[in-house]
Amino acid sequence: MIKFTVISTKGGVGKTTLTANLGALLADMGLRVLMIDADVQPSLSKFYPLSQPKPSAGLTEVIVRGEVTAECISSTMYRNLDIVVSDDPEGSLPHWLLNRIDRGFRLRMALNSPTVIDSYDCVLIDTQGAVGPLQDAAALAADILVSPITPEILSAREFKDGTMELLDRLEPSSALGATLGPMKAVIYRQDRTTDARVIAAGIREDFIKLKGRVTVLETVVPHAKAYKEAATLRTPVHRHERKRDGATPSAYAVMHQLTWELIPSLEGTFVESFSGRERVA
Repeated sequence: MIKFTVISTKGGVGKTTLTANLGALLADMGLRVLMIDADVQPSLSKFYPLSQPKPSAGLTEVIVRGEVTAECISSTMYRNLDIVVSDDPEGSLPHWLLNRIDRGFRLRMALNSPTVIDSYDCVLIDTQGAVGPLQDAAALAADILVSPITPEILSAREFKDGTMELLDRLEPSSALGATLGPMKAVIYRQDRTTDARVIAAGIREDFIKLKGRVTVLETVVPHAKAYKEAATLRTPVHRHERKRDGATPSAYAVMHQLTWELIPSLEGTFVESFSGRERVA
């Protein structure tokens, strides 16, 4: 089983959309995927329709019990794709975690539950943009951190400073037995302007200097309306836009390339066919 946490210290960079689309593509490839909405604003929980409109439990029980039980998991309408929903609208979980000496490891320990290990091939964790104990717990639960970065100058500066602060804060946790996974940055929502290309090139040059702490992936996710359209339709973007005319690659092609970079053993695996929603409530 491989665990990814999609993380950024800046909000509005596309974490939830990236998590949902990666999860759906991996599920269509035949992997058993569990998404976890570790954001008190439950955007991922609402991204895809659920088989059960009102889950009996979710993230709160996972964190407080330190265990993932079957009751905490909801099925989406897509085959192989399940989710632990965020059920903390008042934002009390970060405050509860703050008073725990094991706050950084609660989610990591929970994901070792037999319910997860025996049933899933991949876990994808979405996070809140705000720095805090819930974001830290999500980061320390992952094998690999994935961070979208938009090629805008202020966003790029915030990403670099915030990312380094995050790594500096969490890397000492390895002394307590929780090794922080490598971080893979993906340039996200790049448009075709000269400014965007120059900033993207600058991002790559900056991270070359960071001594291997962060790798910028070769795949670039373009700024294309298909991603917003798919979110509105509550459908995976690789299903929504399989082909595209023009220089910009289709969402189907982009998401496959991104997945292959993140999980090289899947390279060459394509989703050949799919037909609508796969589950019946």
